[in-house]
Amino acid sequence: MSDQRNLLGEFLRARRELVTPEEAGVPVTGVRRVPGLRREEVAMLAGISADYYLRLERGRDRRPSLQVLESLAEVLRLDDDTRSYLFGLVADRPRRARRRRREAVPPSTARFVGLLPVPAFVEGRYLDVVAANPLATALSPRLATGGNRLRDLFLDPAEQDLFPDWERAAAALLAGFRESVGTDTDDPRCVELVGELSVASPLFAKLWARHDVRPRGGATVAYHHPQVGDLTLDREKLHVSGTDGMMLVALHPAPGIENEEKLTLLRSLAERREGVRGSG
Repeated sequence: MSDQRNLLGEFLRARRELVTPEEAGVPVTGVRRVPGLRREEVAMLAGISADYYLRLERGRDRRPSLQVLESLAEVLRLDDDTRSYLFGLVADRPRRARRRRREAVPPSTARFVGLLPVPAFVEGRYLDVVAANPLATALSPRLATGGNRLRDLFLDPAEQDLFPDWERAAAALLAGFRESVGTDTDDPRCVELVGELSVASPLFAKLWARHDVRPRGGATVAYHHPQVGDLTLDREKLHVSGTDGMMLVALHPAPGIENEEKLTLLRSLAERREGVRGSG
């Protein structure tokens, strides 16, 4: 049953609704009942028949040619990452076993995370935190083994307060999640997360429907920490070899003495917390 999901059609429908007629150069006449382009407008701009495009959206044809995909990508104004995602929806890929699999971080990676002098953690393919050092937990108590980055950011007000623009951060995180899971949206872990968050968070449901895609990569992140105040960290994300999509995430101070000082203060808080825990 899960293999019959029309991922290509869902993607095309979602993305055409994000392109305005003005952006596409389509004259606007009368009252429009759709928030973006109509099916026939996409077909016309892509140089294909309206009937063929309808078959693509409804899943009656799931193997469009490379030329058709290129044309659709242009009409839908896809960036390189989202274009690659579109092509991946059509490519032949071996199906994964549909059973929950426990993600285990390699022991050497876990030890390495503990040795790093900056906040660091390992996130799994579904953004579960599978390892974290004390500095990461001092930055956010949610950055601890067993947490989930999506659930925390969309549902936990304390996590949201860490980010000056948490909704933008959440949108970027979700786009990275979609890139990570790719076409495996029927994987039990993905189904569980998406189902839970779609019900609990209207923002999540809205953003998930957009089909935004972004690689899980580095960025500069601003934080508003309840104890050390505002600080800016550069985030690095590195693939953990020998795993299925795990990434090592390390956060180091962005240029500026103030960020160095704030991280030093954060380090002292982490050490104090570890000392209290050890004495207990």
